Amino acid sequence: MENRVDTAPLISYETLLGQFKQLLRSNNLKFTRQREAILQTLYKHPGHFTPEELYRLIKQENPELNTGIATVYRTLSLLENAGIVTSISFGTQGKKYELGVKAHHDHIICTKCGKILEFFDEAIERKQERIAREFGFEMKDHSLKIFGICPDCQTT
Repeated sequence: MENRVDTAPLISYETLLGQFKQLLRSNNLKFTRQREAILQTLYKHPGHFTPEELYRLIKQENPELNTGIATVYRTLSLLENAGIVTSISFGTQGKKYELGVKAHHDHIICTKCGKILEFFDEAIERKQERIAREFGFEMKDHSLKIFGICPDCQTT
């Protein structure tokens, strides 16, 4: 599909790490290797993760770190409030998180298996801007989520 987006972060890891350290300082929190592992894992792995999936990936890649699931939840919340990560809510099933410093994109989500694909469509972007203007809004941001059943789940 030609509208898939590049999932590479728009800034270097060093720049992001500097922002993260500043965020921790401004919240009177210590910079720890466990917190850095959370940021680093999100940076290295494009995709959308539940806190539990992210926790398992961190444990797999950093078995020497004593990282707790509570640290993952608290750090994700801090990063989301700062706009460094974004989330997609699945209601009672929780949230999936992704690094927020990527090119603008929208999501198409399978309601059966939870697969999330990212896409960008210029025509949709223009239409959203036109609609906002027609209602007298100055659009600052938007989020488009399309829910459906992916091709794999349609065959099962």
